[in-house]
Amino acid sequence: MNAAYDIDGLRRQFPILGRTVYGRPLIYLDNAATSQTPECVVDSIVRMYTHTKANVHRGVHGLSQEATDLQEAARERVRAFINAESTDEVIFTRGTTEGINLVASSMGQLLPEGSEVIVSVMEHHANIVPWQLLGKRRGITLRPVAMTADGSLDMDDFRAAFNDRTSMVAMCHVSNVLGTVNPVKEIIAEAHRHGVPALIDGAQAVSHMHVDVRELDADFYVFSSHKMYGPTGVGVLYGKRKWLEMMPPYQGGGEMIGHVGFDGTTFADLPFKFEAGTPDFVGIAALHTAINWLEDTGIGAIAQHEHNLMEHTMAGLEEIPGIRFFGTAPGKAAVISFLVGNEHPYDVGMLLDKLGIAVRTGHHCAQPLMHALGIEGTVRLAFAAYNTIEEADSFTAALKRVAAMLA
Repeated sequence: MNAAYDIDGLRRQFPILGRTVYGRPLIYLDNAATSQTPECVVDSIVRMYTHTKANVHRGVHGLSQEATDLQEAARERVRAFINAESTDEVIFTRGTTEGINLVASSMGQLLPEGSEVIVSVMEHHANIVPWQLLGKRRGITLRPVAMTADGSLDMDDFRAAFNDRTSMVAMCHVSNVLGTVNPVKEIIAEAHRHGVPALIDGAQAVSHMHVDVRELDADFYVFSSHKMYGPTGVGVLYGKRKWLEMMPPYQGGGEMIGHVGFDGTTFADLPFKFEAGTPDFVGIAALHTAINWLEDTGIGAIAQHEHNLMEHTMAGLEEIPGIRFFGTAPGKAAVISFLVGNEHPYDVGMLLDKLGIAVRTGHHCAQPLMHALGIEGTVRLAFAAYNTIEEADSFTAALKRVAAMLA
């Protein structure tokens, strides 16, 4: 492990890690679902509610100006974090799911009826269902791309998926089940070679690797605050200006208008055109703090720490008779999905919970992937910045105990 990585000091910033569950110290390994939040982010939320709560962009009074400045400073922070060209390309949403729905609903109106959207078999439901809803309205269908035996995207199948009906590519950067890191730069370049835009679901990527949307040349990139040590209910949609200017608004209401009359309405300039209603300006300001925390801690150092934990844990788990791993692609993120023999993942997860260990069980909002794997679900653990080698060893010992109990 990295001796310079101050895991003890880092963990002290997360009070929840000191609690117990069923009388045992909490070992939190459900980080792909949501990460825990450091005190500095919580303090930012409290400070905003107790000192700077006022609606943004609507008041001439000082408090509103302060709140507005904090929100727009967060927008600039996000712009720099992903290297967008302009803050006009940074849209605040409620999360990755809303970001994809926004693009599917709004950009979808620009796609030809009867066209196809290329996705992968490993997509989260959030990158499947919005396109299916669009399909009901405009006859658009999904063309899923297969994967190889180790969980890598089948790039030959991807290239063969394009035809004269292809109008969009929408794929995850990192699989929330397999940990597979998709070659999104190559995916985007191939989409552009065929003259179609690409949306990338970065929910599982931004807290584990540096993301540069201009270097990737992404048309759309979406992610959530709560998976990157920030508050819940806040997300980001990055979109290239040329597409955002063409797209009609996703929702109507206050803030996103230029002028409203009963004979018609004009819309605000970017980015406000897509931000109807009062935003979660408290959470947005706290996202700024979370990004600062993430970069101060070091995304590269965190990723290396997580990778070391994953390799160490998988080596121990391989000793368990009948264990089956799902997702072994080279360079994968620190996610481990597995089954113990034919035991139901819920039974395994429930017993681990009684030992104070939080993991995720089920289909992980990826039922088409489970169908492709020929299973109903898995047990999944995902490491974060604050997990320790001791926790990894405790998990391995606990799983060996559970496997013996169920044998």
